[in-house]
Order: sequence, then C-alpha cells, then structure tokens
Amino acid sequence: MSTIRPLIPLLVAAGFLLGGNGLQGTLIALRGAQEGFSPGVIGFMGTTYFAGFLLGCLAITRIMKAVGHVRSFSALAAIASAGTLMLVLVIDPMMWSAIRFATGFCFAGLFTIMESWLNSGASNDGRARLLAVYRIIDIGSVTGCQFLIPVFGAGGFTIFAIMSIMITLSLVPVSLGDRTNPKPPDDVKLDLARAWRISPLAAIGCIAVGVTNSAFRTLSPVYAEQIGMSVADVVTFVSVGIIGGAIIQYPLGYLSDRWDRRKVLLVTTACAMMAALALAFLAGSNVVTNFALVFIFGSFAMPLYSLSAAHANDRADKGEFVLVNAALMLFYSVGAIGGPFVAAEIMEQFGPSWLFIFSAFVYAVFIVIIFYRMGARPPASRRGRFIALLRTSTVFARLARRNGDGDKKG
Repeated sequence: MSTIRPLIPLLVAAGFLLGGNGLQGTLIALRGAQEGFSPGVIGFMGTTYFAGFLLGCLAITRIMKAVGHVRSFSALAAIASAGTLMLVLVIDPMMWSAIRFATGFCFAGLFTIMESWLNSGASNDGRARLLAVYRIIDIGSVTGCQFLIPVFGAGGFTIFAIMSIMITLSLVPVSLGDRTNPKPPDDVKLDLARAWRISPLAAIGCIAVGVTNSAFRTLSPVYAEQIGMSVADVVTFVSVGIIGGAIIQYPLGYLSDRWDRRKVLLVTTACAMMAALALAFLAGSNVVTNFALVFIFGSFAMPLYSLSAAHANDRADKGEFVLVNAALMLFYSVGAIGGPFVAAEIMEQFGPSWLFIFSAFVYAVFIVIIFYRMGARPPASRRGRFIALLRTSTVFARLARRNGDGDKKG
C-alpha cells in the first residue's frame, strides 16, 4: 500500500473525472430525448464526442511537452467544466454537438495526463495493485454517478452543475497533491500498419467493438427511455450492462490464457450476438427481463476489446506491447466514431430494438471473419497473460504493460 499512497491524490482526481464523464454520456441522451432531439441527433453527438476523443489522443502529448502536466490538466479541465455548463445554458443540437467534440478532446487529454502521471509513479512491484485500484475506481465511479440522475433529475440546471463541480474538483488533488511535475511522456509510436500485420483479426475486432460499444453507451439510454422505463430504470439498465462486462471479463480472460484465444473470442462474440437478439426480440418492455439480458449482453460484449488485444499481444514481438495496444486503441476509436451515428439512424427508421439488431449484425460479420482467420493462420505459438484494458487513452498500455515489456524504440 505504501507504493500507492503518493498516488492517492491522482486516483481521487481520476474518480471525479471518470464519474463525471460517465454521467455526462448518459445525461446527454436522456436530456436530449426530453428536449425532443431525435435518436439521429443524439447519435451524431456521440460521433462528435469520439471524433474529439481521437483527436485528443493524437494531440495531447505535444501539449504536455509544451506546458507540462499540471497546466495541461488545468486547462483541459477548465474547458470541460465550462462546456458542461454551456450544455444547459444553450440547448441546441449543433451547439451540443460542438461541445461534445470539445469535451471528447478534453477527456482524452485528461485521461492521458492522468495515466502517464500514474505510470511515472508506479513501480513494477506495485503496478498490478495500482491497476486493480484504478479499475475499481473506474467501475465504481462510472456506475455510481449514474444514480445522481434520478436523485436530481435529468431536467433543470442542478445535474449539470454537479457534473461541472466534479470536473472542477479533480483539479484540487492534482494541484495540491505532494507530487513533482513529471517529465512529459515520449510520443507513443502509432504504427497502424504494423499492428494490422501482427493481427488483422485483432484490428478488425477492435473496430467492431468500437462500433457496438460506442453505440450502446451513447444510445442505450434512448432505447430504455423509448420502451417506457423510468429515469431510475434507465440508469440501472446502463449500469447493469457495464457491471456485467467488468465481472465476467476475468473468467473469460482466464479461459483465453489456456485455450486458443480465437475460440474464446468466437464463443464470446456469439454469446454477445445472441444476447443482443434476445434484447431485440424477447425483452419487450419488461424491466426485469431487460436488466437480466443487458447484464448478459454486457458480460460478453464489453470484454471483446481486451480479448482482441490479448490475441494481438500473443503474436507481437517482445517490446511491442505498448505499440500494439496504442494502435488498437485508435482502431477502436475509428469504429466508435461511426457506431453511434449509424445505429441512431437505424433506430430512428425502425425503432429502439434495432439498436441491438444492429449490434448483432456487426457481431455476425465478426464471427465470419474469425472463422476465416482461424482457417488462414495457425494458433499463436506462445500465449501471454490476459490483461483487462481500459479504453481511456493510448498511454494506458504503458501503465498496464507486463514486467519487462517496455516500449520498443524506433
């Protein structure tokens, strides 16, 4: 615990940021629906958020090198906090889309700064413990803060003020914590072609997961609201899906360490597809049934990214862990840009259940690709250890890297 103690201020700040970001994603969909925004408009806002997020991942290292960790963090947090208040001051679809682009950029930068700072203070002995704490904070903050919405309501000013306060409070531990301003991180080498050559299956898997997971996170509140759920039920629906993925990914990772990962990836994708179809055709408007099925859906849909990354890491050379996972993060982001917009247009034309029919179709295509790749290439000759990866920044791989597997230079 002594190795984590100096990093507690940063972890507190991470809790505020992760919770505020998760809360904003759900609130935008609920409040947008209340204001009469169509699913297509709400989906476009999700697309602009992930476009800003991708740009932020690419640009933040230069900003950090120019002004340092603390100033970069302060500037981005101030913009994100001001943008949150602008959402309630100017209720307009185009303005909200622009703000979501800006907040996507800011949160990508904030998470990159946070994780590079944590990485600089993490010892090899304490890295696994730090990651465990960070993941607990992630799940606890994101799911717990969802329930502020039914407490304070999606309408009015209060909930937006609370989000702004959370983002602003993240500045306090960062500014006052007993930490020196670390050296800005080296640029993460982004060799997309090399990552594709290492594992086309993993690259396609991350794109597919980006499409489906971003659609779920952006539009699942719209689906739940349109089938008649209360605000409390909507946030429970979203949270149950997230919790399912957090719990089940470790047993799936354990199995993938012992079997051909592609077989585990195949079975997991098939289960996600069947759960999506069950939500579309069997759940109806029954709240309990929707909760049960979205838990199953999240259990298999959310771990697909980490399973795809683990398959790529098995085939990567020593020292390529950071390179591969940074590239896979960008593949994911590309899919995430398109997913909400396409899914929202389909929902608008055919109804809310088509959110999950769309996801099932993407999974079906991915299953065909898995079968093809299993026939085209033998299993990996070696198998590393499964690592559950967050999709918060391209530098998370440095924090999660295996002992002795550093950055490959050049």
